[in-house]
Formats: sequence, C-alpha cells, structure tokens
Amino acid sequence: MQEQTSYSQELKTGRLYVVPTPIGNLEDITLRALNVLKSVDVIAAEDTRQSLKLLCHFEIAKPVISYHEHNKKTSGPKLIQMMKEGQTIAIVTDAGMPGISDPGVDLIADCINEAIPVIPLPGPNAAITALVASGLSTDHFFFWGFLPRRDKEKVQILEELKDYPHTLIFYEAPHRLKDTVMTMKKVLGNRKMTLARELTKRYETFLRGDLESLAAHLQKEEVRGECCLIVEGRSLEKEGDLWWEGLDPKAHVEFYIKEKQLSMKDAIKQAAKDRGVPKRDIYNLIHQS
Repeated sequence: MQEQTSYSQELKTGRLYVVPTPIGNLEDITLRALNVLKSVDVIAAEDTRQSLKLLCHFEIAKPVISYHEHNKKTSGPKLIQMMKEGQTIAIVTDAGMPGISDPGVDLIADCINEAIPVIPLPGPNAAITALVASGLSTDHFFFWGFLPRRDKEKVQILEELKDYPHTLIFYEAPHRLKDTVMTMKKVLGNRKMTLARELTKRYETFLRGDLESLAAHLQKEEVRGECCLIVEGRSLEKEGDLWWEGLDPKAHVEFYIKEKQLSMKDAIKQAAKDRGVPKRDIYNLIHQS
C-alpha cells in the first residue's frame, strides 16, 4: 500500500498538480488554480497554443512543455525526471479536468508508480455540468467518453451498454454526432436524452427530448461545438422486460437492496415477482451454503 501525504515537508521529489481549466467561460477558473499555475516550475499542456492563450489572459509566465497523446512516451519520462529532481509541474488539458478522456491519465499513473505526489484540484468538467442540467437521473451514472469512430466498434460498445439501468454520458465531436445518434437509436432504442453543446459559452444550448427527436433534428440542423450526450438508462419498468435475465437469484436480490434501497424481505418479494416463482424459492436459493 502506498500512502501519499500531499503537503509533507519531508518530500524528496516534486509534485504533479492536476489543474482543471475552464471549458468555455474563463471566469470559471478558481483562485487556487491560478495560484498553482503561478507557483509551479513548469506547466505540461495537451495543446501549448491553447494553454498559452489562457496563461496570457491571466498574465502567467511559466515554461510550457507539450504533453499529448502522440508524444507522451517521450515527453512523459522527461517530466517524471524533472519531478524526481524536485521540480513541481502542473498538468492542464485543452479544457476541463486533465485525465478525463485525456492523456494526462498516463502521466498521473507514472507519477504514482514513481511515488511522486499527485495533487488534484477541483474544477470544471463538461460531463457533470451537462448531467446536472439534463433532467435525467443523477443517482447513478456511467461515463463512457468518446465512442470509437468505426461503426462496428461503436455498435459493439453500445450493445454492451444497452442493458445498463443508469444514465449514460458520452462526448462526441460535431462532425460525428449525426451518425452516433442514429447508431444509438438503432442499438439502444428510443430513450430520453439531452444534448448539451458549447457549455458555459455564449451559444450554450441544451436539446432535451429523445433519441428519435434528436435524430430528426440533426437531419435538418447542423450542430457545432463539442457535445455531451446524456442518455437515459434502460428502463426496468417495461412490461415483459427481462432485464434481470443474466442475474442469478442472489444478484437479483442484491440489485434491489443496493440500487433500490429495499429491505431483504422486500427485495426477495420483488425478485420472486419478477421471476414468477414463490418467495420461498428465492429465499432458499440465496441462503444455500
């Protein structure tokens, strides 16, 4: 087990600060994020040109090193060595939280492997921002990020997710949006959904409805800007829907206890009703040694 004491004065290495940046509105940056960016030795950026715009806006003059998907195998070890020598580094992405659908996750993992402290700052995130404004359930949700570009692989992933009973969150680029929504409708069926685009920016837009209405909208209107798709999970209330078919009786009961907060007695009763068997049968099955 590895224990990290983030602010210990006895550390012999530098630190990696994970610094979220605004997803659109520059006023969303935190005072702490600005202070960290001003205090570190180096800033590692996914897109140096984009990050320099932010740094110039807040009058922050620090060395910026490129770290992205295509150079992480060479840039990563250099950054690790700098931190081993005592330098502090802040990692930023183009917008939002580094490490979420972002190569920063690899640098974070490398730091942990080398026992270099990783200090995350809270801040903007497009997925959560879109979710809370979607009107769909926030009790439980599954974040996927960007689906594969190839249709075959995209369908395969959606097939794996179609029976998931909780809200699904995806990112998508505007030029792939129409095809992705059509594929979702085909694989998942028509479900409630919300499309969020240009979050926190001047043209922030939410399209709330279902996959069918969104698909029809996209046939007539072009959507621009980075998008979040918030999609309803599979309904458990549909008549004849054997959502539990892949669960054994014990897992079926545990689902109702954990996800629906039912008592053991009520969970057994509901599972028996779903399966069309006596409650005693379910009770005996889950208490077998």
